[in-house]
Amino acid sequence: MPFLFTPRLQLLPLTRAMIIARLEGEAFTLICDTPDGQLNVFFPAEWPGAPLGAFPYYLTQTDAAGVKPGSFVAVTRDGGRAIGQLGSKGRPNAAGELEIGYGLNPEVWGQGLATEAVSALVAHLHAQPDVQTVTAQTALFNRASERVLEKLGFVRTGKGWDREDGELTVWAHHG
Repeated sequence: MPFLFTPRLQLLPLTRAMIIARLEGEAFTLICDTPDGQLNVFFPAEWPGAPLGAFPYYLTQTDAAGVKPGSFVAVTRDGGRAIGQLGSKGRPNAAGELEIGYGLNPEVWGQGLATEAVSALVAHLHAQPDVQTVTAQTALFNRASERVLEKLGFVRTGKGWDREDGELTVWAHHG
């Protein structure tokens, strides 16, 4: 079970216990295992934002260890607060492309934490031999998310479409 670290964040694997606790209540505290021992993590009501609707499906995707492979919770090193969620969407395709998604709670926007978290995720994915290209999609109106990808060396490769967000920009990062 991978754990990723940045200067200000720990990226903890998304677990079945986290998913169930969030489905059962708004805000909660959960004892989470980390390489440094157990940590009390506070999950505010804003967490995980838009992905909450997918949580019942995520329960069907957890492995024998109770982890949803490829999904992480961004937790502040200082204070143990869950501030977002990020991860890969499925498995790499035949060309070695793997899409990522990410979102942070509005209270931490503008602090560079998304860039920090996504950078760690991209490095982790490119270390896997079957991943050649990490891709992402951003809504045209989401300039902040575009800036995260630009700072990390992603390039625009095309357009996409989503029922909720409308026209999207497709991005790629080659390892």
